[in-house]
Amino acid sequence: MKKENPLIDKSLLFAARIVKLHKYLTKDKKETIIAKQIVRSATSIGANANEAIYGISKPDFIAKLQISLKETAETEYWLRLLVLSEYITKKEGDSLLKDCLEIKKILVSTLNTSKENK
Repeated sequence: MKKENPLIDKSLLFAARIVKLHKYLTKDKKETIIAKQIVRSATSIGANANEAIYGISKPDFIAKLQISLKETAETEYWLRLLVLSEYITKKEGDSLLKDCLEIKKILVSTLNTSKENK
């Protein structure tokens, strides 16, 4: 039986939401540049976190999670820009941003614990 991992689970669900957002932005809003950027950064969060689990060492694990954290910050930026440029509503942006910030908190906590236990 697979052990639950909140970071992996939440980042995968978040990435799926962003893929749907990408679809909406490109088809309905005809916006491709920001859509491409946000789908790249948001899907990278979970991909790097998942890769960290299989890291070859503790420093490798930490490095992959640091990349996830950087991608989370970039995704947060794109979400804020999409709201400010009125491609998505504040309500839509706040919902996505809430998920993004929750993932960010998990990453920061995991990184702090991992660095303390080095």
